[in-house]
Amino acid sequence: MFFKNIYEPGLAQASYIVGCQATGDALVIDPRRDIDVYLEVAEQENLKITHITETHIHADFLSGSRELAAATGAEMLLSDEGGEEWEYQFKHTGLKDGDVFKVGNLKIEVVHTPGHTPEHISFLLTDTAASTKPIMFFTGDFVFVGDIGRPDLLEKAAGIKGTQEKGARDMFQSLKKFKALPDYVQVWPAHGAGSACGKALGAVPSSTVGYEKIVNWAMGIEDEEEFVKALLDGQPEPPKYFAMMKKLNKVGPEILGGVPQPARLTIPQFEDAIKSGKTVVDTRNKISFAGGHIPNSINIQDNSAFSTWAGWILSYENPFVLIAPDHRVEELTKELIRIGLDNVVGYLNDIDKWSNLGHELETMNQITVADLKDKLASGEVDVLDVRGYSEYDAAHIPGAKNIHAGYIKDNLDKISKEKPLVVHCASGDRSSIAASVLLCKGYSNVINLTGGFTGWKQEGNKTVRSEEDAVLV
Repeated sequence: MFFKNIYEPGLAQASYIVGCQATGDALVIDPRRDIDVYLEVAEQENLKITHITETHIHADFLSGSRELAAATGAEMLLSDEGGEEWEYQFKHTGLKDGDVFKVGNLKIEVVHTPGHTPEHISFLLTDTAASTKPIMFFTGDFVFVGDIGRPDLLEKAAGIKGTQEKGARDMFQSLKKFKALPDYVQVWPAHGAGSACGKALGAVPSSTVGYEKIVNWAMGIEDEEEFVKALLDGQPEPPKYFAMMKKLNKVGPEILGGVPQPARLTIPQFEDAIKSGKTVVDTRNKISFAGGHIPNSINIQDNSAFSTWAGWILSYENPFVLIAPDHRVEELTKELIRIGLDNVVGYLNDIDKWSNLGHELETMNQITVADLKDKLASGEVDVLDVRGYSEYDAAHIPGAKNIHAGYIKDNLDKISKEKPLVVHCASGDRSSIAASVLLCKGYSNVINLTGGFTGWKQEGNKTVRSEEDAVLV
C-alpha cells in the first residue's frame, strides 16, 4: 500500500493519495484545485489515479475533484447522504452509509458522519493484502486532532437558518460511531491548525482513535445538552467566501485545464486597468506598503494567510490586478484559484516603475504605542480593533471599538471620517488590510498602530474584557 498526506499550509488543508502497489490503482481524497501535485506523485510512484472522493461539500476551498477527473478519467465517488438539498449537482457515483468500494486490494467503507454538514461522510480503510482489520480513518471535517468540526458554518456563512443546533446534535450522535472504532485506527483529518473549520485544531497532522478519546475535548462530554453548548460556544468568524465555496462545490467548479498564467502588465496596461476600475492588490509586506503604495490599492500580504484574506476582501465578480514579483505570481495564482478567485487579469512586477514615471505614492500613517497612550488620555483619537470578537472579548484597549477586519466594508456606516482613527490587530497584518480598505473608501483619518495589541500589552498598558468596556459595534 502507498500513502501520502499532501498538506497546503495556506488553508491548513490536507488531501491524501492512497494506492495499491500490486495493481497500480490509486484514490485521491479531498483534492485541491491545482492538481499537478497529485499527477506528479502518481507518476513518481507508477500509480494510476482511478478513484476520487470527497468527505463533504467543502466551504473553505474549491474542490479539485472535477479538475482531476477531467485530467485522469478517474471515477468520482461522492456523498449522496443528507437529502436532496445536499446532493452534488454534477455527474458522480453516489455513496451511502455502509457502502464499500475497492481500489485494488484496498477496501474503503463509507461511514455517514453528519454534524459539520448533513452530507458528511468519512472513509474507513482496510489494506486487505495485509490484514482484515481497518487501519486508517479519513475523517474530513468530522474529527480533527484535538477538536471536531464546527456545525455552525451553514448558518453563519451560508445563511441557512436553524442548522447549527441540529448539526451539533448530529455531531453528538456521529461521535458514537467514532468512539466505537478500535483505538489503534489512525485518524487522518482534512485540516490542521489555522483552519476556520474548528476552533482549536492541533498542529500534529494525524492521530489515532485512542489518542483522541484521551485528549479531544469533545470525547469527554457525555451529556448532549452540555455538548451542544460547548460545541457552539466560541467558534471563530467564518470567512465571507465560505458561502461562495459551498455554492461552487455543490454545482461543480469550472474546469480550468491547468493553472492560469496572468500577464505581466506594461505601465500603460496597468494604468488602463486602474482607470477601468479594477482592484489593485498589493502583496508586498505591510512595512513596504505603509512606506509607499499606489493610491486605492489593498494590502493583502504574500504570506501563509494570503488565500484566506483574499477570500475575505476580494469580489468574485470584479477583476483585479496584483502587485507582486515575477517569481511569486504562479504560486499566488494557485492560492487564488484554490478558493475560486479566477478573476486576476494581470500583475505589475515592480512598483518603482510606476513611481519613477512621476506617479505619486500614498503612505499609511503610523503611531507608536507610547504616542497612542498619550493621545487616548487626551481624547484625541478613536481606536478600532479589527481582531476577531473572541480575541477582543478576552482583552482589548479600553474604549476600543471592534469590527473584524473581514467585515470592514460592511460596516463603514459605523466608522467616522472625522476624528483620527487608530486601527490595530494583534501585530499589524490584519490592521494593514483593514486600514488599506478604509483608505480606499476615503478615510484619510486612518492611522495604523505599530506593534498592534501585542505591543500595547508588552509595554504594560491597561487592557479590559468586553463586559468591563462593552463598545462592540
